Amino acid sequence: MLEWYHYLLLITVGFAVGFINTVAGGGSLLSLPTLIFLGLPAPVANGTNRVAIVIQTALATAGFKSKGVSTYPFNLRLGIAAFLGSIVGATIAVDIDGETFNRILAIVMLAVVLIIIFKPKMRLEDMQERLTGKYLWVSLIVFFLFGIYGGFINAGLGFLMMFFMHYYNRMNLVRVNATKVAVVFIYMLSALAVFAFYDKVNWKLGFILAIGNGSGAWVASRFSVKKGDGFIKTFLVVVVILMAIKLWFGDQLMDWLCTNILNNKYCS
Repeated sequence: MLEWYHYLLLITVGFAVGFINTVAGGGSLLSLPTLIFLGLPAPVANGTNRVAIVIQTALATAGFKSKGVSTYPFNLRLGIAAFLGSIVGATIAVDIDGETFNRILAIVMLAVVLIIIFKPKMRLEDMQERLTGKYLWVSLIVFFLFGIYGGFINAGLGFLMMFFMHYYNRMNLVRVNATKVAVVFIYMLSALAVFAFYDKVNWKLGFILAIGNGSGAWVASRFSVKKGDGFIKTFLVVVVILMAIKLWFGDQLMDWLCTNILNNKYCS
C-alpha cells in the first residue's frame, strides 16, 4: 500500500526526468528504478513509464512550438520510421546480459561526450541543414533502428538521437531537441499500445508520474530555447557523464547504498 509521500516522490522524480529528457536524455534511468522501488515488476515499470513519456513529449513539443521552433515535416517522417521500429522493439526480448549491456551503453555515452567536447566547431557554411534526399533516407533507416531500441527499453536513446541529428543532419541543438521530443511522442504511442495490450501498465502510477514529467518537459522546452545551444551542450555533457557512471557502477553503488545508508531495509 503506497503512502501519500510516495506519490509526491513520484511527481518530484517525474519533474526531474521530464526536464532531463527534454534537454538531453536518459531520464528513464531515474524513473524506472523509482517505479520498481514502489513495488512494480520490471516489465510493468517499463510499460508504466511510457505513459509519462507520451504526456511529457506531447507537452515538450507544444512548448517548443509555442516558442516558434518546429521541424515539420522532417520530425513526422522520422517519427513514422521510429514508430514502425518501436512495434518490433516492444514485442521482442533481446537476450543480452544486463550488466554487459549497461557498460556498452556507458561507453557509447562517454564517446558522445568526447565528440561533443573535442570536435572542432563547424564552419557557418557547414551548418546548412541536411534534411532531404539521401540524408533523409539514411535518417529514416537509422530512426527505424532507434525505434526498435526505443520500443524495447528507451533509456539513453535521447543521447544517440541528438548526436546523430546534430552531426549528420547538421541541426542546431535547439532544433535537435524539438525534433527529438516530437519523434519520441510518435513512436512511444505504439510502444505504449503494445505494453497495454499485454496488461503491463499501471495507469494510476503512470498518470501520477506524468504530472511531474509533463511539468518538467514544459519548463525545459521553453527554457532551453531561451538559453540556446551553449546551455544545452553543457547540460548534455554533465548528464551523460552522470548517467554513464550510474550505468557502469550501478550495482556497486546500489550495494553500498543498501549497506551503508538504507541498512538493507529496501534492498530485499
